Amino acid sequence: MKHVLEFEKPVIELREKISDLKRLTENSEMDLSDEIVTLEKRLERLETDVYDRMAPWDRVQMARHPERPTTLDYIEYLFTDFLELHGDRNFGDDAAIVSGIAKFKGQPVTVIGHQRGKDTKENIRRNFGMPHPEGYRKALRLMKQADKFKRPIITFIDTKGAYPGKAAEERGQSEAIARNLMEMAGLTVPVICIVIGEGGSGGALGLGIGDRIFMLENSTYSVISPEGASSILWKDAGLAQEAAESMKITSYDLKKLNVIDGVIPEVRGGAHRDIQAQAQEIEKIISDSLETLSVLEVEDLLEKRFLKYKNIGDYTYLDL
Repeated sequence: MKHVLEFEKPVIELREKISDLKRLTENSEMDLSDEIVTLEKRLERLETDVYDRMAPWDRVQMARHPERPTTLDYIEYLFTDFLELHGDRNFGDDAAIVSGIAKFKGQPVTVIGHQRGKDTKENIRRNFGMPHPEGYRKALRLMKQADKFKRPIITFIDTKGAYPGKAAEERGQSEAIARNLMEMAGLTVPVICIVIGEGGSGGALGLGIGDRIFMLENSTYSVISPEGASSILWKDAGLAQEAAESMKITSYDLKKLNVIDGVIPEVRGGAHRDIQAQAQEIEKIISDSLETLSVLEVEDLLEKRFLKYKNIGDYTYLDL
């Protein structure tokens, strides 16, 4: 592993120690099998303590892991015949959002997702996964195409937020996101949204209005980053860990708040440890959701989508 998070260092160090003992046993006449078994039992207990009791800040770090699978990684495992389509037919193409048509178990679908890079060069090309307005307009173009040809839409959310630069604002960043929210609410085909990493603010919502919203276990979904929240609330970005605790941005918190429909279990230690196994977990969710949604009449689909968002939160109607 190139990148080890602070909270998981004891697990990694113990794994390396076990590996060293196994190599020593193979390359010498020493029998260390008893010591290895003892350490493996200790490792199992330690992994339970570390990964099954992760604090919100630990999950934030996991969601940001440099090796965490991206939209294109999951596309490779989940879909066949993927054809990427480019451009918003207005200004240009935005590499921070990938979109195209594909087949999911033989069924034609439209796939759209945020895309960050795996290294500095790719991150610069993809603007670190922060879309410009043309990215959201490209996504909307593909959504309308899917609506026309009756293809279900699957979105993957993974962004710190929409790009807040001057040029993006000049080209209508807020309008582009707002239009996506409005148009996605009225799409007549099933829309399944999955948060695979960070789900940041309006940049995430621009691909996040759907009939089903799921989060990977170690992903986050919030109106602002913990660092941003602590800077505003306490004038100190160093209190991000405390902010993460109070913001309720983890998958389990948001499931309790009825913001999302379900939590997708992750491979122990994070999705990056076994992308194929993680993709299989996502595949089950997509299959079940499509099976449920595809049989609904358009009127029922739209009504259930409306009620889904209407029922989020607690409020009281005032008879004025």
